[in-house]
This record gives sequence, C-alpha cells and structure tokens, in this order.
Amino acid sequence: MSNMSPTSGFWNYVAECVRLLYWSYFKPFTFERWLRDLHPELKPGHNPFDKRAEFRTNPRLRRYAGQVWWLTVVVPVVAVLLVAPVYILVSGKSFNWFISCFFLVGWFIGRVVDRGGNKNRLVIFLVATVSIFLAPQFLSSVAGGVAVSVAGGVAVSMAGGVAGRVAGGVAASVAVSVAGSVVFGVAVGVVGGVARSVTGSAVFSAAFNVAGNAAFGVAFGVVGGVAFGVAFGVVVSVAGGVAVGVAVGVAGGVAWIFGVLRVYFWLPELLWILTLFLLSPNGKRVNCLRYLPPRFDELIILPLPFMDVMILEAYRKNPAAARETINYLITSTNQQKVAAQAISGIAVDILNRCQRLSDIVEIANQLAWMPSPPPKELGIVLTQFLEISQNVRASEEATSLYRRYELLNIPMNALRQLGQSLALTTDARFAVSFGNTTQSWLTILETAQRTLNEQAQRSQEIRQVYIAGNSLDPETARNRFKGRIDIFREIESLTLSEQPPVLLLYGGRRTGKTSALKYLPYRVQANIVPLLVDLQGAASATTLKGLAENLAQQIIEAARRLPRKVFLPNPDTNKLAEDPFPALQTWFAEIERSNSGKQFLLCLDEYERLGEVVKATSSRAPLNFIRNLLQHQRKWILLFSGSQELSELDDYWSDYLINTRALRMTYLQESEARDLIQQPVENFSNIYEPTAVDEIIQLTRCQPYLVQLVCYELVELLNRDIRRNRRDADTAKATAQDVKEVIPVVLERGDQYFRELWKSLAESDRSLLRRIIHGETPTQQDKGVIRKLTRKEILTPEGNAFQVPLVQKYIEQLLEEE
Repeated sequence: MSNMSPTSGFWNYVAECVRLLYWSYFKPFTFERWLRDLHPELKPGHNPFDKRAEFRTNPRLRRYAGQVWWLTVVVPVVAVLLVAPVYILVSGKSFNWFISCFFLVGWFIGRVVDRGGNKNRLVIFLVATVSIFLAPQFLSSVAGGVAVSVAGGVAVSMAGGVAGRVAGGVAASVAVSVAGSVVFGVAVGVVGGVARSVTGSAVFSAAFNVAGNAAFGVAFGVVGGVAFGVAFGVVVSVAGGVAVGVAVGVAGGVAWIFGVLRVYFWLPELLWILTLFLLSPNGKRVNCLRYLPPRFDELIILPLPFMDVMILEAYRKNPAAARETINYLITSTNQQKVAAQAISGIAVDILNRCQRLSDIVEIANQLAWMPSPPPKELGIVLTQFLEISQNVRASEEATSLYRRYELLNIPMNALRQLGQSLALTTDARFAVSFGNTTQSWLTILETAQRTLNEQAQRSQEIRQVYIAGNSLDPETARNRFKGRIDIFREIESLTLSEQPPVLLLYGGRRTGKTSALKYLPYRVQANIVPLLVDLQGAASATTLKGLAENLAQQIIEAARRLPRKVFLPNPDTNKLAEDPFPALQTWFAEIERSNSGKQFLLCLDEYERLGEVVKATSSRAPLNFIRNLLQHQRKWILLFSGSQELSELDDYWSDYLINTRALRMTYLQESEARDLIQQPVENFSNIYEPTAVDEIIQLTRCQPYLVQLVCYELVELLNRDIRRNRRDADTAKATAQDVKEVIPVVLERGDQYFRELWKSLAESDRSLLRRIIHGETPTQQDKGVIRKLTRKEILTPEGNAFQVPLVQKYIEQLLEEE
C-alpha cells in the first residue's frame, strides 16, 4: 500500500466505494459477511460512526466509515445530474438548477454535521427547519438540505446503513429537484425498492414514504416517529396525485410499486435468464451457472424461470459445480426455493436412473451432500429411499449368498409399503414420479434376489442360515424361531381375561425373550395389538420429557411395523413438553377411543432400565404413570420383559407392580432344539450325523443362543473343508468330533455372553463355582447359594454340576488365566 501512487490510490478508493454501493444494493449477504470480518458487531444497517472510538485500533473500520460518508454525499448529486436531463425530456419543462444546487449544498452541510456526531443534531435540525420558513428562497433550499440531511442521519442511526443513507439522499435530492413529476415517481420507486429490500421496512418508510414525497415529510417523519412519517408520506402522495392529475398520481403509484418489487431490475434479469437458457446447448449449460442472475443480484424478489432446470442439467455433467451453485443460492441469496426445487429434481433424477443393484447401493453416497432434513417437496419419501438403499448395502455385505438373499426381504417389504402409501397421496405428480421409482427398484431387487437364490443353490458350499447374537426378526429370520408355544398361549389367555394381570417375562440373557416379543404379533389374535418398546434405548433420556417423547415415538413406530398395521395419532407435543406423563395418559385414552375393540399389549423390554431413569431424574413419575395405566386404562395391558425377577429389584417396585404374573423364559425343549439344529429353515439339507446332534444338545443344554452359535461354527468348518477339498460337498456331514473341534472358537465368539454371565454373579456365587470346578463338594452352608444359582440355570439342583457344559468350560478357561 505504501508503494501505491496517489493517483492509483485514489482510483482504488473510488473502486472500493463503488463496490460498497453495489454490495449494499445487490449483494447484501456478501456485504454482511464482509462487515462481520471487518467488525464482529457491524451489520449493514449500522452507522459505522457509532464506533468511532475504535477507529484508531481498526483502520479498516475507519476507512469503511469514510467511504460510507462520501457515498452519501456524492451519490445524491450524481442522481440529480442523471435525472434532470430525463426530467427535461419527459416533461418538457425547465429544470431549476439554482434551487437544486443550493439544496445540495445544504445536503452537504448536513452530512458534515452528521459526521460530527449526534450531540447537536436535533438543535441544528430545528434551526434549519425554522430557517426554511423565514429565509429567502436560496437560503430556504440550503436549510432544507441541512434539515433533511441531519434528519436522515438520525433515521440511519436508528435503522440504516449505506443503503439507507444513500437512498435517503437520492430520494430527498430528487424530490426537491423534480418533485411531482412522473420521473420523480420512477426515481423514488427504484431507489425505494432497493432500500426496502436491503435495509428493511423501517428505513424504507422513514426515508421514502416521507422524504420521497417532500423534504418536510422526511424531517418531521424522522423526528416525530416512523408512524407519523408513513402517514404524512401517504397523505402527500394522495394530495400530489389529485393536484397534479390522476394520471400522474396513478403513474407515480405504479412506479413506486414497481420499485418496491424491483421490477426495474427483474425485467433485464428475466431477459438474461431466457437468453442463457435458450441459446446455450443442453450439454453446455454447466458453463452458464456462473452467469445466473443471482450471482450478480442476491435479492431477486420475483421468481425467475428455468434456473432449477439448468442446475439439474448441469448436475449430470458436473455435480460439483451444481452443488456449489445450490450452496451459494442457499447461503448467499434469497433463492432458497429455487435451490429446494433443484435439489428435488436432482434427487428424483438420481433415483430414477438406478438400473442395477449397485446403483441402489450407491444412492446414499450420491445424495449424502443434500441438506437434512430434505426439502419439503420431497417429504419423507427421500428419507425412506435412503433407508432402503442402506438396507440393500447391508445385504450386499452379508457373509453368505443365502444371507444376502434373506436380507433383501427388508428393503423389498419397505418398497411395497412405500408404494401403497404413495397410492393414497393427493399429489398425482408426486405419486407418479416416485411410484415409478418404487416399482423400478422393486423389480431390480426381485431380480437380484432370484439370482442370489440360484447362485446359492448352485454353490457347493452349505448355506449359512444360523444367526447367533442378535434377536431374531420375523422379516428376515422367518422360521428360525422355534418353540415357545406355551409362552404365547399363556400371554394370549391372560391378555383376554376379564382383569388381566401385569405380565413379567423373565429369564437369563439370550434365552429368546426379545425374539419372542418380536414374533408375538404373528402368534396372537387380531384384536390384541402388541407394541414393543425397548427401554434400553428410552433410558438414555436424561429428562422425563425425553423419556416420554421416546416412549411415544417407539409406540407409533411399533404400531406401523405390525403385520396388521395400526396408524396411531401423534401426541400433543406442547402438552408433552409441559407435563409429559399426564399428556401420555391423555394420548393413551385417545388411542383407545380411536381403536375400539382392540386390546393394547404394551411390551416393555429391558424393564429394569426404568430404575436408571428414576435415579437420574430423582422422580418416580414413570412408575406412577404405569400404576395409573393399570388402574384406569382398561384396554392397555402391560408386559415387562427382563433378566431380573421382582425380588431382585429395589423395594419401591413392589408398590407399582401389583397383581403380577411371572412367565419364565428358559431353555428350549429338546425336541425344539433338535428342530432348530436340523431344520433351521425350510428345505435345509441334513448336515449332521446323529451323534453330532446329541453332542450339541449335551454341550448347550438347549440354550438357544449357544445352539445357534455352535451350529454356525460347524457350518463354517464344513465349508472351509469343502473349499480345501477335504470333504465332498454332496456328502459332507458334521460329526461329534467336529463339534468338539469348534468348542474353542465357540468360547471365543461367545466371550461377551459368558463374561457377562460371570460378572452378573455375586462374589459368593463365584466362590462356590470355583470350588466346584476344583473338585470340592458343596456344604450345608452353600444351600442358599445353590438355590440361587439353580434359579439362574447355572447349577443343577444337587449343586454339584453345571447345567450347561459350555459355561463350565468357559469358567474353567477363565480360572486358568487368573
């Protein structure tokens, strides 16, 4: 900067002033970001001279304030010089340069006074106003300029910045110079439209509705208040229309409206976008994105056509350029609607272009850049398509062909449900567009599933159909869930009794409690509506409001997942926020009324987690809600599911769970376990020697998780041998020796289950198990511990042996490592 010549420094200063003027009118978002970098508290509507105390430490702020002052001084003069010739040509009248020049001198004096601060503004303004009436004509013009300039400074201090100051000066100067003419109406309309767009209605009302019609209107409007100024401006406008002529008044009004709507700028922008769209070839429109009107004018009030179409076409050639344009429209213009339309068009186009399974898998990556939540034009449909894409990806990552085949059922069912919901929508265009996509995707998945099934049947390897770990889902696990008929029958009979008790389904970890609850809707009568709620997730809430919202959301989703879908109303969110559980009670009553003839079975899985909520919130409101539900909501029945009996819970639980019927979930019957081993799914070939099945039964004691885990590892062992040509694929069968061979792998894979079981025991329990493993015989004093470990299905009633040999082998291994 020090090497710059005075001439180049001057023109650089002028260029900066012009840029500020351009930004303030056409690029206010860019202007605001620039000001934030200049000073964190500075905004376009602020008077920079209010921060004159910081000029010494912030030279950029001082330079900006000086540039604002020069703009407010010079631009009105330039405006008069430009308008005057047009006025002479249009009206055929002479222009009073004498009065105009003296007014502009007064305007300059007022700006000098305004730059000095607010201290003497009001006194100078009053003196100048009185002088208008008492002084000769040329002095009145000077005084009028001073009054308007000073009053404008007050207005800008309250609500205006660069745009307010410059627009006020232009309007007032033109008002005095060519007041009453159509040209004046156009001039004020243009400037007023810009100012209103940039600075807001307060600045516009003060500077134009008042000052634009008469200098006195500005002065008294600002000093007397914005409301008075607006009223005064309207009166003068109407009076001027009558005095000069109705035609002129109407023309002035139309010009004013056009200015507010920025039609003067919109018309050339419309021609420009039409030129870009019509003259640019389809494949070359990506090059036109940098020349779209919003790149130059961030405040386009009226809509412009074809912009979303051009962005969509550009996305196919250059996605990065299209995304940058959309981001610019969202963050730096008022064209968010255009951006939303472009995003919607791109999303639909990408979804429709899927031709293969791999295309569907990549959808989530291709649309990851889109904002969340998506534009309302897409509703929740885009989210559903993304979830379907993620489910397809999960199926592709499965370890076996048959598992991939099964997992495709989830996205296929989701597509069928989506197609049904689209058929009910009232928006025909929306339904057709996404309906075609839904059908196209479903065809792709059905073809892929048939191909996977054929490949699995041709494969020499044994199908891996066993699932060890997660609870079984009816959508994918199908017939793998075995037995538990007695549990389902008892739940159904107790639910249909006149006074149903609270049901408590308890048992050890991974005995199939959650799986049974997921299969419950398929095993009970149609008038019973099981609603599964996972309290392990709900208990993560740290407030009662959060818990209530989570419960409500899970209940709604559970009802929609039922084989016979039930669509529940949403609870009142305001009431839920004010007093959560009374709001839930009201909501439950509403559900009852809208579903007459139904019995709702609310299944609370991992119910012990409610104790964590009671502790975290120091409130028993959730338990009071449960008791109220039991006493007053006759159509609602509660089923608690967990690994603990009531006797193991804190004492306060007994006050809330009255009339409880316990249902124990234990190991499978031997016949059920054999069915799970030999026929986990339909058409599964027998891959076991009879001795191998007996060995599995003996090792696992028919514990369902351990049965699945051992069988899974046996299939893996057989397939490894088939790949290595150690066994013939047609005759390969697991033997008892194979079962023994996979025991170390089973202990390693099931480490979490075994370790959790060991840590859940008290020290006295573990001490007894150590002694038994070391060959000691339990004593009379151990009877209480033996009874406890027998209930937990760890020891036999005699107390001298483990019920599950695999558990014994794990504890033996654990003790060896200690």
